[in-house]
Amino acid sequence: MKIVKAIAKGIGIVLGAAVLSVIIFVAVLTATEYNPSDVEAVTPAGEAQKTLSKGDTFTIATWNLGFGALDETADFFMDGGQMVQPATKEESIANVDAFKNALSKMNADVIFLQEVDTDSKRSYHVNQVDSIADGLQGYQNAFAYNFKTLYVPYPIPTIGKVNSGIATFSQYDMSEAARVKLPCPFSYPVRLVNLKRCLLVTRIPIANSDAQLVLVNLHLEAYDDGEGKIAQTKQLKELLNKEVKAGNYVIAGGDFNQTFSNVDTSSYPLLSEDLWKPGAIDVTGFEGMTFYADNRVPTCRSLDRVLAESDRDDFQYYMLDGFIVSDNLTVKSVETKDFGFKNTDHNPVTLEVQIP
Repeated sequence: MKIVKAIAKGIGIVLGAAVLSVIIFVAVLTATEYNPSDVEAVTPAGEAQKTLSKGDTFTIATWNLGFGALDETADFFMDGGQMVQPATKEESIANVDAFKNALSKMNADVIFLQEVDTDSKRSYHVNQVDSIADGLQGYQNAFAYNFKTLYVPYPIPTIGKVNSGIATFSQYDMSEAARVKLPCPFSYPVRLVNLKRCLLVTRIPIANSDAQLVLVNLHLEAYDDGEGKIAQTKQLKELLNKEVKAGNYVIAGGDFNQTFSNVDTSSYPLLSEDLWKPGAIDVTGFEGMTFYADNRVPTCRSLDRVLAESDRDDFQYYMLDGFIVSDNLTVKSVETKDFGFKNTDHNPVTLEVQIP
């Protein structure tokens, strides 16, 4: 009997210690929770070299970099795969170096980047924003967090510390930049270790004009029940409608994690109900704006398995990346660059626009 009591006591102590550890862990996460205001000013870094005027034609590129981890040799646990981060720091850095090289060759006037880490365990604590900035001379850059948490305790091995977000690079001087908070679909305590998404809104003055070029970089919800995407898209629409009515020139772009109702995506059907399924945006509610995407090449691939080890003709592809452009701008072209998903799970999309 004494032995049974001793064993029971020992089990009780272990269970109590485990419960106490969880309570302390949640308390620490609660005390350090990233809780930004609805709108926060962002101070751009670097120096731009160009001035924008009416009649000018310029290019914008958008690219989800997958925090330097989601190259052709990767899958991802949230999509049905297993991986959390690259096997080595050198692999992660090599992917970022490839991004810098590709972006430099593109020479876009404005660049929207998503899933860029500044200090995360999954990317070996390399500041990818600074690294990319070092490779892009003549650009200003603005950065806003959309994932910032002390520690993500899943899966095994754990994600750990995350500091990540979206970045806008511009060869035109940004007169203003702001982080605009988006609705978070996750409740306490799950939200403590989840994304707090945002819009990164930057403003570029136009010479001899009262109007501004308003640029909105975005990365909308991915792994929610759908309500998060709907709420975030609604707020995006309200912001864009307001800017269009104010007479500004407006471009929003990035990874929508949704398809556009005016873009034919039949070439990229869902191959299995077990795979991640994107949301859909009804574009008709966006007044004075048009959605643009290039469906000749997919913009994203599934991460349920490793692409390099698979039949590329029998793989899940998506159309998730593109732009919304106010109708007072003239769109010259939109093109998805086919990089074969070598260094990330997204292809970049470029837009050529003229201010009449």
